[in-house]
Amino acid sequence: MIKSQPPSEIDVLIIGTGLSGISMAGHLGMMCPEIDYMVLERRDRIGGTWDQFRYPGVRSDSDMHTLGFDFEPWKHEDAIADGHAILDYLNRIVEERRISENMHFGFEVVSADWDSSRARWIVTARGKDGTSAIIAARLLYFASGYYDDDNPHDADLPGLGRFGGQTVDPQFWPEDLDYQGKDVVVIGSGATAVTIVSAMADTASSVTMLQRTPSWMAPGPRCDTWGKRFERWFPEKPAYWLTRQKNIALRSYFFGLSRRKPRVLAEKLRGLQRGALRKSYEPRHFEPPYNPWQQRLCLMPDGNLFTAMRRGHAHIVTDRIAGFDDGGVKLQSGDYTSGYLERAKHLMPKVAAERPWTLRHNYREDKRDFRQRPVADGVLRFVHASAQTDISCEQDAAGNTQAIAAE
Repeated sequence: MIKSQPPSEIDVLIIGTGLSGISMAGHLGMMCPEIDYMVLERRDRIGGTWDQFRYPGVRSDSDMHTLGFDFEPWKHEDAIADGHAILDYLNRIVEERRISENMHFGFEVVSADWDSSRARWIVTARGKDGTSAIIAARLLYFASGYYDDDNPHDADLPGLGRFGGQTVDPQFWPEDLDYQGKDVVVIGSGATAVTIVSAMADTASSVTMLQRTPSWMAPGPRCDTWGKRFERWFPEKPAYWLTRQKNIALRSYFFGLSRRKPRVLAEKLRGLQRGALRKSYEPRHFEPPYNPWQQRLCLMPDGNLFTAMRRGHAHIVTDRIAGFDDGGVKLQSGDYTSGYLERAKHLMPKVAAERPWTLRHNYREDKRDFRQRPVADGVLRFVHASAQTDISCEQDAAGNTQAIAAE
């Protein structure tokens, strides 16, 4: 897509062209079409995570009927979809809804300051050619995600520099990486590790997932059988709505079960693992020292990791890294907690006396709260702007803003 100079003033400024940014733009176009909006993107293409991450097997880790937009049915055969399918979905939406006309690429936001006298955000963006753009916006919406595009987390593995083989970070996966016939170790046990191990298993000589502690894993269907039935029985939009509501209810049920009866859900997961792995099942590789959903649960489409392990193409080792040498990894016994939680724990919001910081994984309750609950945190203040700063559609702005946030 072509870089163009953004305008100097706009009603709504959206930062980022991933799922969240495109969702905001789509809702603004539907619900408040008289509002002028603009989307800034640092990179040269839309998609965010789904364009940047190119490691083998990159995919959604939840079904696209709920991860996708309620206003645009997910039409692909797979409910658990790969990155290319998600990019196709996003590109189709931005073209069909003419969102692309409001996008400006190659601009990185370097500052955003609130000007109370003008009731405007004053945003400075820097182009790749060194030029700057200053934009005044009445509403600033950050959809920039939480990844550092340039500096991924450094796990500080002891002695990694002594390793004689090739090391690769999933965030910067080389397009020409040849791992055919090679022995591969994937360090980690989260969704990315599970995905990479499954995808590399049929090509590499061996693939080992090295984890310090297990994660709860569950196989799930890549294709939504009931969703396909709904598509045969009903028109497209009602079928999509039914599938979306079914999956929202199902996931809310299992999360609630993990809180009410964690042992019941844990035993259910153990049964699925034993049935899928058969003789390859070893509890120490699959049973974490915590209950399901106290940390993230890894979904495997069609149980692909279990299939690779059963065939002897993939293996799991549970241990702690002591160091590296020219030929491989040195291990020692040990334990740990989820890395991405531990390194960000001091930044996470704490649970207050009441919502919104209580996380219940209940989409319907969250949607109702966003639409109906007052925003009152003791710090944020709402004041009426002067007449010349009133936003278009003012008569319905508050209701529309709440509805947009809830979708």
